[in-house]
Amino acid sequence: MSGAGRRIGWRGLVIPVGFVVIAELAARLTGWESSMLASPSAIVLAFFSALTDGTLAVATLQTLATSLAGLAIGAGLGLLIGILLGLVRTADRLMEFSIEAFRPIPAVALIPIALLIFGFGFRMEIAIVAFAAFWPVLILTRTAVSGVEPRLIQVARALGFGAFARVWKIVLPAALPRIFVAFRLAAGIALIVAVTVEIAANPLGLGYNMMLAQQTLRPELMLALLVWLGGVGWALNHAMLWSQSRLFGPAALVRIDP
Repeated sequence: MSGAGRRIGWRGLVIPVGFVVIAELAARLTGWESSMLASPSAIVLAFFSALTDGTLAVATLQTLATSLAGLAIGAGLGLLIGILLGLVRTADRLMEFSIEAFRPIPAVALIPIALLIFGFGFRMEIAIVAFAAFWPVLILTRTAVSGVEPRLIQVARALGFGAFARVWKIVLPAALPRIFVAFRLAAGIALIVAVTVEIAANPLGLGYNMMLAQQTLRPELMLALLVWLGGVGWALNHAMLWSQSRLFGPAALVRIDP
């Protein structure tokens, strides 16, 4: 990125930094801190306290472990089924009603069922995250595969490629940039759903610790965890963007039309 581009990027920090400065001044001048609010300096102190006593590291690892495990399971299944539906029109038509019937179900609505099956713990959360991550990968993979140029398939058949070779050497390379977009969307959804499950039902991770801080009237810790969670999501998204750009170059700029 050029120097001018970096300068333009840094300008985005003006508003959040200005907001933090104003909030700190307001807290010191008016003393508005309460059981619901905390000054930026108190939030920073709470963050470093959670960092040094290990609470933050353990909670972060728990949330990332469940979200990434659920992402791997759900996105993996979505990828396989999406490729199948994109290639086999008959299977796509047969599955259309089932997909449209189950896809709108909110993942968190499965918490009572998952609790009955798995109880509290990692397995319950992973199952719900996997359900949430499954659908975007399935839908976008099916669209990407079905949109591959038919002439490429015809050429592969003319060259004597078998079904597996056609998928591996023709279909996947052509559809992979769009499939990676699906994985980016699923990764964000997985993190959101994992934290939601932790807040609502599962005594693990960043979501549970945020709820615990709220219940014990520690707004500075609750807000510190909230800011940290935003940073984790930002880092995950940028890691995916960087990987996409490194893997696909200009093809990484592909857009998915609604």
